Amino acid sequence: MSHITIRTAVAGDAAQILKFITGLAIFEKAEDQVLTTEDDIRRSIFGEKATAHALIAELGDEAVGFAVYFYNYSTWLGCNGLFLEDLYISPDHRGSGAGKALLQHLARQAVAEGCGRFEWNVLDWNEPAIQFYESFGAEAQSEWVGYRLSGQALKDFAVS
Repeated sequence: MSHITIRTAVAGDAAQILKFITGLAIFEKAEDQVLTTEDDIRRSIFGEKATAHALIAELGDEAVGFAVYFYNYSTWLGCNGLFLEDLYISPDHRGSGAGKALLQHLARQAVAEGCGRFEWNVLDWNEPAIQFYESFGAEAQSEWVGYRLSGQALKDFAVS
């Protein structure tokens, strides 16, 4: 078996990242909600004002997964946190250790950069992911309920 490597994504990875995003959306039964394009990815992850970052997991010379993350801030801890927006491993490579390698890479990065938290969300029906996360000590944050404004509701609220 080839060795898993984690590398920082570059703008030339935009097409592969879009494929991973689409694969994730299909898995999450939300393919119709993917609106991003390769140009959007190049601008929002690799552009001058980008605040999101991406990693690519490779098995040998094949890209098998990705992670997109950004930094948030905790007023209670007085320091940044690292928030994992997306983690996806191609179906044929699940169980290869690539997902764990991406998470460990980000955990090491969070510790090295003095982040007080490493957080992410998981759909409540994704039992394999929940079991995987809990296997290394991650805890569900059930007391918090996420809210979202998007699309027209966001625009309407912004001008109200």
